[in-house]
Amino acid sequence: MDRFIIEGGHPLHGTIQVSGAKNAILPVMAAALLAPGKSVLSNVPNLIDLKTMAHLLRIIGARVDMVEDKLHIDSTDVCYCEAPYELVSKMRASIYVMGPLLSRLGEARVSFPGGCAIGTRPVDLHLKAIEKLGAEVNIEHGYIHAKAKKLKGAAIHFEKSSVGATINTLMACVTAEGETELLNAAMEPEVDSTIDFLNAMGAKITGKGSTHLVIKGVDELFPVGMEMISDRIEAGTFMIAGAMSSEPLTVANCQPAHLEDVIAKLRSAGCEIITTDTTITVNPPKVIKPVNITTLPYPGFPTDLQAQFMVLMALADGVSIITDTIFPDRFMHVSELNRLQANINLNLNIATVHGVKSLGGAEIMATDLRASAALVLAGIKAEGETIINRIYHIDRGYDKIEEKLNSVGARIVRDSA
Repeated sequence: MDRFIIEGGHPLHGTIQVSGAKNAILPVMAAALLAPGKSVLSNVPNLIDLKTMAHLLRIIGARVDMVEDKLHIDSTDVCYCEAPYELVSKMRASIYVMGPLLSRLGEARVSFPGGCAIGTRPVDLHLKAIEKLGAEVNIEHGYIHAKAKKLKGAAIHFEKSSVGATINTLMACVTAEGETELLNAAMEPEVDSTIDFLNAMGAKITGKGSTHLVIKGVDELFPVGMEMISDRIEAGTFMIAGAMSSEPLTVANCQPAHLEDVIAKLRSAGCEIITTDTTITVNPPKVIKPVNITTLPYPGFPTDLQAQFMVLMALADGVSIITDTIFPDRFMHVSELNRLQANINLNLNIATVHGVKSLGGAEIMATDLRASAALVLAGIKAEGETIINRIYHIDRGYDKIEEKLNSVGARIVRDSA
């Protein structure tokens, strides 16, 4: 099992590139099932989660090929309506196939999802929405079994903002009879990207960028090609890494408009931030100021950057409070950061971070995708050597993160222990 060995204390500087957005690519891969023929996605990184989704699409009957950074999905022969437990248990995003399969085949049998161990993430919003569209839903032997001869448009109000439920419902209703309204829909860039792809296929969705989406059902969709948006979470991770350095770091191939709240928080921490249309340059402060954050749905501070920002606050001159309202159990990195000599107290979903002057290297364990990234940032900054075990988590969402960080001054070795 691979691990990272990090020699800390080396400042980052220069320019680091951001890959395509995993969380935007996964639903678009599922959306390609809606239309027979070949869709082509570009700006696609080499990630474990994308390979898992590709394997699932092949089981369903699609042909999936990766050529450099382009993903070719031919869904002509899609005929199998089941997403099996052994795949869905590895990756929560596998549930995205439910909407397209129900729309195209009239039936979907999908195992309850798994993924990172960051607390309970129920799928009840997905199920209530497709029931509103006229599907018959049964839970049997750990599987969600949904059937509908023809879905029909409906007004659906989500009890809380949910990216997954919004996207799955969009994919289910684009070919439904009549008009569908989604109220309290999620506004994340990954939702907008899915809307762009569906509209390019021939769907009629209005309201992009708002919580109120209107979908007029169409009879037919067509395969298309699309360049995927850059990964705002990877960009944010690198921005935070730059904020902890002693020299400027430029994050390239990113979209600053997707990171406005993160930029604001880094400025509050003392960073000077300079943006262009596709780059963000972070000039780190001499003294990191404490900043309180509360994770919120977009455009608020993303839960997927909570762990990384906590590392920055662990080195701040003062006390900061970090509250996660999205995933209240997403704090398993706290104990590992404390092993690196951070001083963090946890009470339910609120972490009190007492800044320290320096971190010290130690052997630690990655527990989930974003915690893994946080531990890498901490290891880069810590004095001495840090060993991070179970780094397969980080390969789910970051393409060759050690090579990218090494290119701007880090010293990270991937070791097969």
